[in-house]
Amino acid sequence: MKNNSTTIAWGLRIVVAVLFIVSAIAKLYPSPYFAISTFEVKQLYPMGFSDGVAPFFSRILIGIEMALGILLLQNHWLKRFIIPATIALLVVFIGHLSYETFISGNSGNCGCFGELIPMTPVEAIIKNVIAVGLLIYLNRLLPKGSDAPNFWVLTTVLFASILGIFMMAPIQPPAPEITVSQPTALPQDTTAVVMNTPDTLATKVANPKKDTLRLKTKVVEAPKEPKKASSGYANMFPSIDQGKKILCYFVPGCDHCREAAKELTQMRKTNSNMPPISIIFMNEEADLIPKFFEETGATYPYQIIEIIPFWNQLGRGKDTPGVKYLWNGNEVKYWWGIDSQQFKPAELQTVLKKSYEELKKSNPKL
Repeated sequence: MKNNSTTIAWGLRIVVAVLFIVSAIAKLYPSPYFAISTFEVKQLYPMGFSDGVAPFFSRILIGIEMALGILLLQNHWLKRFIIPATIALLVVFIGHLSYETFISGNSGNCGCFGELIPMTPVEAIIKNVIAVGLLIYLNRLLPKGSDAPNFWVLTTVLFASILGIFMMAPIQPPAPEITVSQPTALPQDTTAVVMNTPDTLATKVANPKKDTLRLKTKVVEAPKEPKKASSGYANMFPSIDQGKKILCYFVPGCDHCREAAKELTQMRKTNSNMPPISIIFMNEEADLIPKFFEETGATYPYQIIEIIPFWNQLGRGKDTPGVKYLWNGNEVKYWWGIDSQQFKPAELQTVLKKSYEELKKSNPKL
């Protein structure tokens, strides 16, 4: 009976340990700095962490996850400290995920396994509840006084794990928004923009032969296009606020981004009124940009910006690929991610055909 209890206890320890170790490693996928920066922007910034605190908190948290996974496989202070600490951390995660689900619904990736294994908040809650149950059962299986007394093992593993994360993904100083520039429009992006005439005041004069009093009546024509606005991208693309434009947020190695770029290229081949396209690339695997253009069938003006500024410009809670339809600097339509808000060529075709008056009805901000 004792042997069976020992076998079950070791099985539970291995299962939960692997869960924590994989969770820590997944937050470093596909590359440590990219993955941790994405975790900070998508998970920590919405919680109120500043851009100065988030880089330290994220690395320490991942280091603690890694350390707990390793420490579950040894006997020092296992029953009295490691298991209770692991349960406490899981309870905190459950509370946070429950709050996020109540506020924002069960959508998006909770970030528990980074981008390696996307999970919804509810899926993560279920996973964490099961893990808590396993740990409680494990704690009951372990006999009293079974802990080895060396506390230095705990501190050594903890600090080594945290230090290892900082070494794999060192904190980088704030980078300028634009790191590489490609400002010149290339031959594949030469579609002319049809500019509507600006708002005018037409003067209508009454016929003096039929009227003894000359009356001047001013007739205000309905605007044919939105007023000029600043999109905030003119420092990257000087003509972005003039006429109709398409602005894209892409990651060079992202398959969904390449698919969106292919669809846009196909639209340009079949629609002479398709606005010019500009791209903001994330500085992650930037060496893949030539291959990106080769696969998508065209080359467009682009800029490359660092990871955190990229996510901030894309927008909180949003994901790639991002496609914006701008008109005179005004945001008419924004598609993002791969779910309900994802880019759909048919929707872009429809919105491009709408007049300013039609768009104004659905978007009063124009």
